[in-house]
Amino acid sequence: MSKKKKFRVEENETIDQCLDRIKKEGYFPVRRMEQPIFKEEIVNGEKKYTPAGREIIFEGKLKP
Repeated sequence: MSKKKKFRVEENETIDQCLDRIKKEGYFPVRRMEQPIFKEEIVNGEKKYTPAGREIIFEGKLKP
């Protein structure tokens, strides 16, 4: 097993459920990252990017 692994909070999953999944796999969370998700729309012939949500990713380290 690798010492670090990234865990993505899935679409129909809460943050607590993701943290439980991390613990079951033998890791503990050390870092939380959030990335915005944008949606491309064309308004009056112009491309416009609007926020459509966010993606949450946890970095976990293997328990000793």
